[in-house]
Amino acid sequence: MCLAVPGLILEISKQRASVDVRGARIVADLRLVPEAHEGDYVLVHAGFALQVVDSDEANETLALLDEVDG
Repeated sequence: MCLAVPGLILEISKQRASVDVRGARIVADLRLVPEAHEGDYVLVHAGFALQVVDSDEANETLALLDEVDG
């Protein structure tokens, strides 16, 4: 089982994005979501953005993760 977490795309350079995931800045490959733009939320797993999601879904998931983390 894998867990993809939502993050906000801050910057894009070529096919890589700087993504804010719960305050940590990570780099994610965008080849699976070429439609992604700066300001979009994406689900990230193992260094790849897997899907573009809307902000409501992203924030709901982040709130659930915060509950789990305590």
